Amino acid sequence: MFKIGNIEIKNRVCVAPMAGITDLPYRIILKEMGTSLLTTELVSAKGIYYNNPNNKIIMATDKKESPVALQLFGADPIIMSLVANNVKDSYDIIDINMGCPVLKVVRNGEGAALLKNESLACRIVESIVRVIGDEKPVTCKIRIGYDNNHINAVKFSKALESAGAKAITIHGRTKTELYSGECHRDVIKDVKSSVKIPIIANGNIWNIYDAKSMLEETGADAIALGRAVKGNPWIVKECIEYIENDKIIDRPTKDEIKKMMYRHVDDEINFKGEMKAISELRHHLAWYTHGMENSTKFRLELNSADTKEKIYSLIDKL
Repeated sequence: MFKIGNIEIKNRVCVAPMAGITDLPYRIILKEMGTSLLTTELVSAKGIYYNNPNNKIIMATDKKESPVALQLFGADPIIMSLVANNVKDSYDIIDINMGCPVLKVVRNGEGAALLKNESLACRIVESIVRVIGDEKPVTCKIRIGYDNNHINAVKFSKALESAGAKAITIHGRTKTELYSGECHRDVIKDVKSSVKIPIIANGNIWNIYDAKSMLEETGADAIALGRAVKGNPWIVKECIEYIENDKIIDRPTKDEIKKMMYRHVDDEINFKGEMKAISELRHHLAWYTHGMENSTKFRLELNSADTKEKIYSLIDKL
């Protein structure tokens, strides 16, 4: 257990925010598996400020998932601080995205673009901290640098700490590397040894062995699982058991996977309505079936399934 500001984090396995994946229904599933800290999908501060109706679903939370962070992205310190102050009561932590490599975000000077603008990044943190004080911790999610010629994670993290950030999640790649290539654990280790606030390590953690070695090699306070949780919420429980007890637990059976698929379908439909939920569920359901017999046929037929009953029927046949 460790603390981010005044918030207790009960184990060393967190889950990173991922657009189109870590919505409310799936976060609750991940929480039931033992996740210590969850974060909403990233949401535009300007979108909240100008009342974009699409943000309502992204920003929804449930007391079951506490502690939960809201992840904001933006480049205007005034708007960021106004929004953070207005929504703070619904979240335990306000997290600032400074690592998103998506082009339309970076072009606006947001996300990973802030890695090249340390002064603006610090002003954003300072402005939010000034408004909400110690009431809710402000954290940041960054990458090790913008590109291999500008790996500035240590200097950047120290500046963010001085600006008032209470923890930093660091993805061990540059913006230009996106999600390919090596995760630079040595840089994460250097960051951890350079700051006093908690560091959460992220990147290329696919299994229990990756999880434990990431902690051992970097000295990080926790890990943030990313793409490994796609269709595989059980990995959270497996990582916790291996990290805390050096215990390898059984993988879920086919029947357990199918039961989770039924549950996930129901939860998404209850949350978003049948039409919207089904269109967004297809990739989740395809991930659940990875490696299963008849999974290729399932995925093809899933593309034309447009009702809960049709999806249930396809799951039945697996």
